This record gives sequence, C-alpha cells and structure tokens, in this order.
Amino acid sequence: MSLTPLLRKIFLVDLVKGLKVTFHYQPPSEAITEQYPLERPVIFERFRGQPRLNSNPDTGESLCIVCNLCALACPEQLIVVKGERNPATKRKEVVSWTYDLSRCMFCGLCEEACSTDALELSQDYEMALYSREGMVLDQAALERGQEPERYAK
Repeated sequence: MSLTPLLRKIFLVDLVKGLKVTFHYQPPSEAITEQYPLERPVIFERFRGQPRLNSNPDTGESLCIVCNLCALACPEQLIVVKGERNPATKRKEVVSWTYDLSRCMFCGLCEEACSTDALELSQDYEMALYSREGMVLDQAALERGQEPERYAK
C-alpha cells in the first residue's frame, strides 16, 4: 500500500470533501429549528386532527341526530353510535358515542357524511398516550375536546 491512500484514509479526505459539498448547498446559518413545546407550529386550515362532537351553542345539547351515517362512512368501523327515541320530543337522542382513535386514519369521511355538522376533525394534534385504553373516546371526551398543555420556560 502506498503512502498517499493511507494518508487519505487517516485524515478522512473523502469525508471532508463530502461535507464541503453539503455545506456549500446548505449553510448552517440557514438551519431552522422549532422550539416545539414552547413555540407551537403553524397548523394549516385543512389539517385533520382529533375528532370533536359539536353541540348547539344556544341549548348546549348535542347536534348528533343518531343517523349513523358517520359510522357507515368510516372505512375502519371504529365509530359506534347508540340512541333511543325520546317519547316526549319524538326525536332520537344519543345514549352512547364511542370513537376508537387508535385505529383512525383521519380520512375525514365521517365528517363529510355527517348531515348536521355534529362531528368535525379539529386541529388538535397532540394525541400521544402510553396506553390504547385512553384512545377510545366517549361522548363526554368528544364534546369537551382536548386541553393542550402549555409549557413555560
């Protein structure tokens, strides 16, 4: 082995040449880092995040009419809606509402199928948990939505 290839390996000449090309096209001064917990990223308008059940702002009752269109439109069959007819008002009312968020692919088909805009995919994106049991949301959890944690320095 001659001296030149040995010196090239010892002084990592090829690595330095590669880094020179990299830094030529990407100077370190232009690197962008988000300080995530303290600075929230900009969420685009059409982002589909955690589902939410809307309620009537005047009366506070759920807008869901228990038509099951969202459950039929869901390709994963993760929505279960049960309701009973109220004899006084002759309207169907929600008895139980469950949504398995761990299997959801956030396609938005349930939101499009809802005729009363009772179900929407909000812009909440922090849904990480340590167990799958917390990913099955009931009616109360869907109505109140997510409370994001605010971090301070």
